Amino acid sequence: MSVKIRLTRHGRKRYAYYHIVVADSRAPRDGRYIERIGSYNPNTNPATIDLDTDKALTWLKNGAQPTDTARAILSYKGVMMKKHLLDGVKKGAF
Repeated sequence: MSVKIRLTRHGRKRYAYYHIVVADSRAPRDGRYIERIGSYNPNTNPATIDLDTDKALTWLKNGAQPTDTARAILSYKGVMMKKHLLDGVKKGAF
């Protein structure tokens, strides 16, 4: 089972907001998910991002792959940097 961190669309036509979820990669975009870890509302200025960073970091450490948009949101909130610092330098990496 390949697990992804991705966005699911909600809201009405032309006024979308998104839930940030952990889902099986084979599930439909707005279908079944494992856990909801946050929300993203691009309609406000600036965009509103509500994210449980601890849950996101746990899923990343367990091997979940974020989509491009989810990766950008996680980077903006500092989750990707925290994961990078916790991983440390791999032995023999040059």
